[in-house]
Amino acid sequence: MILTIKTDVEIAEIALFEVPNIKIDLYTWQAHRELSDTLLLKIEEMIRRNERNWSDLTGIIVFAGPGSFTGLRIGVSVANAVSYSLGIPVVSTKTEGWINDGLQRLANSENESIVTPYYGAEANVSKPKK
Repeated sequence: MILTIKTDVEIAEIALFEVPNIKIDLYTWQAHRELSDTLLLKIEEMIRRNERNWSDLTGIIVFAGPGSFTGLRIGVSVANAVSYSLGIPVVSTKTEGWINDGLQRLANSENESIVTPYYGAEANVSKPKK
């Protein structure tokens, strides 16, 4: 079972797929500033709702950008952590057809080991007020 994660905008998206490309479930929510608090919980809920376990995951596809600096960083960090902890491959993609691209890369036994986000521009980090 493949987990997909897309956190580049305020509406976060996660999905589960069976190989080769059968969508089991898709969930989107208004994550905005609560993404770091909700992402893993939503993944856990979706896995359980489909009567599956974390151990059923065989790969992860994450949208790497461009997009929100913080959103991408959180999504990529979760993808890397889950991949590492379960010992499963993770791939990133930046294309419009990101899921199909990722499914193809996993089918080709590609693994990035560590995914890095692609922001598309310099990060707009606020300066401290004092």
